[in-house]
Amino acid sequence: MTTNVPERLLREIQDHDRFLITSHIHPDGDAIGSSLALARLLATLGKSAVIWMRDPAPTVYRPLPGNDAVHIGETPPAGFPEAFERLVVLECPTPERAGLPAAIEALPVLNIDHHLGNDDYGVVNWIDTNSASVGAMVYRMAHALSAPVDADTATLLYLTLVTDTGGFRFSNTNAEAFEAAASLMRAGACPETVSRWLYESQPAAVIKLVGETLRTLELHANGRVATVWLTREMAQRAGAREGDSEGLIDYPRSIAGVDAVALMRQVDEASYKVSLRSRGAIDVERVARGFGGGGHPNAAGFTLRGEREVLFRQTLDALTEAVEA
Repeated sequence: MTTNVPERLLREIQDHDRFLITSHIHPDGDAIGSSLALARLLATLGKSAVIWMRDPAPTVYRPLPGNDAVHIGETPPAGFPEAFERLVVLECPTPERAGLPAAIEALPVLNIDHHLGNDDYGVVNWIDTNSASVGAMVYRMAHALSAPVDADTATLLYLTLVTDTGGFRFSNTNAEAFEAAASLMRAGACPETVSRWLYESQPAAVIKLVGETLRTLELHANGRVATVWLTREMAQRAGAREGDSEGLIDYPRSIAGVDAVALMRQVDEASYKVSLRSRGAIDVERVARGFGGGGHPNAAGFTLRGEREVLFRQTLDALTEAVEA
């Protein structure tokens, strides 16, 4: 495989031995899969790596190899910061996205991301907006470092491709994604295992949460825009836990004629996380950027504080404008 990994990044990995790895709050498949895979790759090079996430991974990712060793919460891991030389931040366009300001401020940052609008906040910044997943970038880094990729690592990296491309359905599914998937399978990746994690391991609470959420479904702009809600009360009724809402937005997105979707999920009393999805040339990253967020042209998000109905109307107006434009 050819690689465009920055030489400075490779030197940082080669010249240091003790790494701390993190990714964004409410980690998804790319965040947790690429973090676990990178930790395993560093270990093959004789390096030590600890993963520190502010939030636990969603339930479906709990069986991933190494997930039980991830340090969770805002309290730093043992020995922090003296025990570490570099902080690797994966898939965070801004340092705030990691939700761990103590880590960002204490250690030199190696910033690896594929989102638009990355703030270039690291001592090294490797931003590839054409990459299907950050896991695909980690795989390229493994080749550049001549780090062996075993079957478990290959399966973790394959997971990042499946989740970030929507099972190779989204517009970011490019030739690199398929080439990486094929190469990972030759390295021992098991698609059946990934499918079981993603599609056959859901707790009953997640299915109940789907029902709760779809009751809020509304169509707008002559059926081109769909919206759904998720409040804390709905999550409690379903018995859902943090992270169980991942994938909910795919249900309204599957409706014929719908070009853009918004899912507004309540975080606390007056805070809401808005996830956006779209088809084709409809750029929801621009919409999200207008609210202080970001992401990809067809998948983006942001967080707002205020009254739900007001925030909903603002989001719907901006999304409708993007669709009708």
